Amino acid sequence: MASSRNPLPTLTSPPPSLSFGNSLHEPPLPTLPFDVIPEILCFLPVKFLLRSRCVCKSWNSLVSDPKFAKKHFCMSAARHIYFISYKRSDTEYSFRSYPLNSVFTKRATPQDKFEYFPNNFRGKRRIMHSYGFVGSCNGILCIADDNDKGLVILLNPSIRKFKELPLLETPPSAMFGNFETTLGFGYDSFTENYKVVVVMRYKMRVGSHYRDYVYKTEVKIHTLGTNSWKSIQEFPFGVVPIGQSGKFLSGTINWLTSIDLQRESPRFIVSFDLGKESYQKVLPPDYGGVDVCHFLALGVLRDCLCLASRDDTYSVKDVWVMKEYGNRESWTKLFNVSYRGDPKYSVFGEPIYIFEDNQVLLKFPRYLNLKLIDSRNGTFTSTGFNNTPEICNESLISPCS
Repeated sequence: MASSRNPLPTLTSPPPSLSFGNSLHEPPLPTLPFDVIPEILCFLPVKFLLRSRCVCKSWNSLVSDPKFAKKHFCMSAARHIYFISYKRSDTEYSFRSYPLNSVFTKRATPQDKFEYFPNNFRGKRRIMHSYGFVGSCNGILCIADDNDKGLVILLNPSIRKFKELPLLETPPSAMFGNFETTLGFGYDSFTENYKVVVVMRYKMRVGSHYRDYVYKTEVKIHTLGTNSWKSIQEFPFGVVPIGQSGKFLSGTINWLTSIDLQRESPRFIVSFDLGKESYQKVLPPDYGGVDVCHFLALGVLRDCLCLASRDDTYSVKDVWVMKEYGNRESWTKLFNVSYRGDPKYSVFGEPIYIFEDNQVLLKFPRYLNLKLIDSRNGTFTSTGFNNTPEICNESLISPCS
């Protein structure tokens, strides 16, 4: 594989006047056909490709081509964990990136870091600690304001390009202090575009008494390249999403849901198809009569929908994967852990990555913690990261389309 220390041959032959070796009659160095160049560049890191744009106009055109960006992403295996860190004294916030294997070293050094100033809030208010990742897709991260429900940003940390979406407005009928949102971000392969979905849950007054209200949901979708949010069908089945952001998988965004957010309320998954803009119900595994409905976390592992469940004794944690999306019979228990340590780490841990040796990376948003669990023996290991990260692939794909 070529690297920056061994530059690739240029697209043109050396000028005839140049000589090589001791003889003027030696043939020029061989050149590569142009159609071979992209095949080589696809395997190189993003940083090298960004520098290589200055080699010549044709290389700059190639690396900047969206089709090449898609091909490069399919070939790339480089994954990094991106963290948000905060600067309370300013209206900026910063990003730090770490190679994925940094979770095994408790004193990791950031591979890259940079800052960003949101245009919509510059000079208006301080950035709050409630900013968080919605998700990542094809190298693009989605970040939203969990507190003010206003700012949503798409960014590609590899190429440092950002896109601020139009601000979200609070529904006029929502009662003050009773407004919550959950978002989802993904790629619609039918339109070949990225979409952000926001589900707003709020109390709407229906009478003069302070208890005269009903819960309502409002759903809006933003398609990258437009400058607006479009209202679509409200959340179905008489349920509301629970807490965490929707998980993107195979053209769908998936949320854990509940009828009334109470422990006894049955929970299932609602799937939103980004292409059809329609909903369907996805049933959870058969837990064999164990009461786990209040102790679930949804994730994606190895391109499969994943559920982490815990029983009401705080001691047993199961991780399930749906091997065939939408087929309840395909739910398979990946592993079972009997945890005897601090019980808080047996609940609400969202699986975000599984390594080749079956160690699973779990994030705990409630405790701002990141842990490794060895599925073979059930042991937990601290990673040294006190934050809730998002895993993202390197990519040349721009969020500014």
